[in-house]
Amino acid sequence: MNNNKSLESVMRKFFKMRDDRNWKQFHNPKNLAISLTLEATEVLEFFQWSNMEESQNISIKEKENLAEEIADVATYLFALADSVGVYVIEAMDRKMDKNIKKYPVEKSKNNSTKYNKL
Repeated sequence: MNNNKSLESVMRKFFKMRDDRNWKQFHNPKNLAISLTLEATEVLEFFQWSNMEESQNISIKEKENLAEEIADVATYLFALADSVGVYVIEAMDRKMDKNIKKYPVEKSKNNSTKYNKL
């Protein structure tokens, strides 16, 4: 695994590929959101009809294919965020702050109940 790659460098590679092919014209927020959803369902296909144990023990070949689908999801997610001016890392950080408040440890530990029913 190459940990020397940054998210920014990989997204620059994606945007160059997109721009070299003049695909930006197709990458509006609506189309990117649709593509994100379609790719996410391809991830879900890997686990359709599997039980919990099977879902945790996928083969090396399946993992390679799953990694490609996860990469597609991440690429479309970050492309969508870029197209609407959202910086994902900052948005995630703000959302985590909200979740920490919504799910206090004393009420949420070992409990999967949604915050509005705690």
